[in-house]
Amino acid sequence: MDITIHHTFLPHTDPDESLAFYRDVLGFEVLNDVGYGGMRWITVAPTGQSETSVVLHPPAADPGVTEAERQTINEMMAKGTYASIVLATKDVDRTFEQVVDGGAEVVQEPIDQPYGVRDCAFRDPAGNMVRIQEAR
Repeated sequence: MDITIHHTFLPHTDPDESLAFYRDVLGFEVLNDVGYGGMRWITVAPTGQSETSVVLHPPAADPGVTEAERQTINEMMAKGTYASIVLATKDVDRTFEQVVDGGAEVVQEPIDQPYGVRDCAFRDPAGNMVRIQEAR
């Protein structure tokens, strides 16, 4: 089989704040920005890597989600336990400083993990966990 990852989805609570984080802080390029019914779906990807992208989406856009489920999603997003993404960089310490300079909320400074990875963590404006590992 020839299968690749094309899109992954992360919820946003404010499309403009999420766009600013992924575009201006992480340096991703905007591939698509679509609005419908007062909602926005923004597709971003690391510059030059559009074959694998992240769709920032309104979390309650699915008509099959009940009001109770929407409430649970909102609570989990506020705690930062609803969604996450792991990114990679060649120099996690340098990337950490750049993301801090961009005003991101730090969850974990760069550290050598016992399982052999050096990484750090941030929360994006919607509360999603963004881990950045050093590519070795």
